[in-house]
Amino acid sequence: MRLPELETLDTFPKLLLHNAANWPDAIALREKEFGIWNEFSWVHCRDRVREIAYGLKALGLERGEVVAIVGRNRPNWLWSELAAHCVGCMTLGIYEDVLAQEAGYLLDFAQARVVVCEDEEQVDKILELDREAASLRWIVYHDDRGMRKYADPRLVGWQQLLHKGAALAGRHPGLIDAEIAAGRGQDVAVLCTTSGTTAHPKLAMLQFRPFLEHIAAYLRADPREPEDEYVSILPMPWIMEQVYVVAMPLLSRIRVSFPESQETVMRDLREIGPTHVLLAPRVWEQTAADLRSRIMDAGSVTRHLFDWAVRRGVAAVEKGRRHRTADLLVFAALRDRLGFSRLKSAATGGAALGPDTFRFFLAMGVPLKQLYGQTEAAGAYTLQVHPGIDTDSSGVPFDDTHIRIRDPDENGVGEILTRHAGLFAGYFGSEAASREAFTTEGWMATGDAGFLDEKGRLTVIDRMSDIATTSAGTRFSPQFIENKLKFSPYIGECVVLGNARPWLAAILCIRYSMVAKWAEASRIGFTTYQNLAGNERVQGLLAGEVEKVNASLPEAQRIRRFLLLYKELDPDDGELTRTRKVRRGVIDERYAGLIQAIYAGRDMVHVETEVTFEDGRKGRIVADLAIHDSSAHRLVPKAA
Repeated sequence: MRLPELETLDTFPKLLLHNAANWPDAIALREKEFGIWNEFSWVHCRDRVREIAYGLKALGLERGEVVAIVGRNRPNWLWSELAAHCVGCMTLGIYEDVLAQEAGYLLDFAQARVVVCEDEEQVDKILELDREAASLRWIVYHDDRGMRKYADPRLVGWQQLLHKGAALAGRHPGLIDAEIAAGRGQDVAVLCTTSGTTAHPKLAMLQFRPFLEHIAAYLRADPREPEDEYVSILPMPWIMEQVYVVAMPLLSRIRVSFPESQETVMRDLREIGPTHVLLAPRVWEQTAADLRSRIMDAGSVTRHLFDWAVRRGVAAVEKGRRHRTADLLVFAALRDRLGFSRLKSAATGGAALGPDTFRFFLAMGVPLKQLYGQTEAAGAYTLQVHPGIDTDSSGVPFDDTHIRIRDPDENGVGEILTRHAGLFAGYFGSEAASREAFTTEGWMATGDAGFLDEKGRLTVIDRMSDIATTSAGTRFSPQFIENKLKFSPYIGECVVLGNARPWLAAILCIRYSMVAKWAEASRIGFTTYQNLAGNERVQGLLAGEVEKVNASLPEAQRIRRFLLLYKELDPDDGELTRTRKVRRGVIDERYAGLIQAIYAGRDMVHVETEVTFEDGRKGRIVADLAIHDSSAHRLVPKAA
């Protein structure tokens, strides 16, 4: 399709008005509520955005101020974001599961004037803050259940906001249209949080037109049509959901649907039958694990048929084709079960996806593609577009993007640098960090290691800071080995150790849903995650999974020792980012005693530590953890 002319339609609100004027009755959004899909046309979206914009203006918001939004994915989130843009404000998305102190840091750093909350749970987090959010003037909430008991003067209910807006609209009926017309393409639209793997997340400033121009390049690489469908599953504050839910629909008019809840996602996905999906690696991994979980409950004939189909399907993928019999007997039904029958394009990004998981979905007939990018670079800027099977690279750059490798070694591996028109304008409130992000020639330094092959495809290895070397001189990528381990249906998160050590070791977390099912089938009694992870037979199960991975690795990169952690790695404990990336510095510090015991050759380590529960409360865990040797390394020399 022909994309809009961005010379004049250079902001999100201008594109919204353009779509509402030209396709007023076309479906723009859907939301499932109480089991029913509610549809919203472009003109309905325009009217809702205008109402909210008047309400925000009535609260006294000025151009250039910041509006924060926290809550689950739904049309109101999107409408609130566009409404803030209508009045010239920047928006800051905050993850729904964020802790109060994390939200306080972001609100304070961005000097947010208004925060739009989904419900009482999110309001409670904001009301916990005091000095951390001194700039806040108003706390707007959409769902008023449970809110009558609050008396904070900053609280504004949704109907109260709309009432204030309606009164202002009556006095100044053309105010919002004038504000939209005053917007410029170079205005900062979104403050998007970076992953924050080493420290507090930074706020990347993304401008309207550069962002839109770059997403237009994305659409030239992977086109969308107005009749295409997308289901919003990933968190709205993430850069790629901003791409898929905000920018792409405004440019291509692809329809976006919002599930009723996290619990109904897979059922809702099947009902819509999307033509395009974007899922984080952890979601693809969990989906593969859930499939295997269902197969475990099936009869022996079904299990054998599934195993046969996977073997034949993966073997066919390795030869660049599909196994039609396996597809007919098994995979077609699985795609339908997952809601993937109509897929034209499926993407994964945000972190590396293990090649084994990648091959599994390709064998199933899912048109999965790896993409690569950063928040600072308006999301993705490479995509697999060449025909044939490619499980290693992240594809080629978009037509507006240039990539080069800085200081490559003899194998061509070095730091990835990129340049395109959609790069961020800098980090909000940090000029020094903004300057450090660019070379003197204007290239953005990604901090990732990779190389370009003879076809111009980019292969990303790991973070430059995470590529490790053993004391024996063996270089390895922890992330690569971790992804191979996580292909196991029984391993959730994991951390591979070995930098400046004589050999590699690992801290593993069980995938509780799968291991629990296996334990029940094996008649193993358990009560909690800690109890299950400490079971000897469970540890033997995980030892077998480690052996499978070791068999596919060079000798020097094999896992020699491992332990099962007493808990899952958790963003609330600072061990993972909100996008589920490992914070290796935190792991090294928090589990220093465990790591020391592993390399000291001990068979057991005693742990007493504090954990954070989902509601923010603290608790203590006391456990004795067994440390295991892999079968080929029963006698492990003690580290010097």
